[in-house]
Amino acid sequence: MRDFTHHFHHKLTMHRHGSDMSNYRRPKLANAPIFFTVTLADRSSDLLIREINLLRQAVRLTKNERPFDIDAWVVLPDHMHCIWRLPDGDTDYPTRWRLIKSRFSRDVPAGVLRPSHVKRQERGVWQRRFWEHHIRDEADYTAHLQYCWVNPVKHGLVERPEDWAFSSFRRVSKDAI
Repeated sequence: MRDFTHHFHHKLTMHRHGSDMSNYRRPKLANAPIFFTVTLADRSSDLLIREINLLRQAVRLTKNERPFDIDAWVVLPDHMHCIWRLPDGDTDYPTRWRLIKSRFSRDVPAGVLRPSHVKRQERGVWQRRFWEHHIRDEADYTAHLQYCWVNPVKHGLVERPEDWAFSSFRRVSKDAI
């Protein structure tokens, strides 16, 4: 794995521009693995595992249009964690997430709609933002990879990571963990 340390002195910051809208500045770091957490608006829902095939289809279609590699992915009932790698010179992961979320949302019942959802033509399925973290080095990568695998255990869904069906755990060499 490449040494990414020199790229990661940037921090994700949020600042205001004199309006009600927040402006998130995301680092534009090419060639770095990125850890994501993406969450449903309804944290009590099991929609992601109940509609896992729709989610897989949304990811597949998006990957075909805007390629990226998946190092890890775990889907829980109401949220998911994953580690992606974008092609060289490509830093546009926000568009990929917008496409995945919108494709999935089209085929499921709308959530509770607030006026802001209606204004933005959203369906109220997802939390508006997602969390991302650019991996700094090998230790950071290993920690986030392990976080993906143990998350179903942490949430009491299974006793062992390999028992969770909605995870890429089984396709990764045990030596990588």
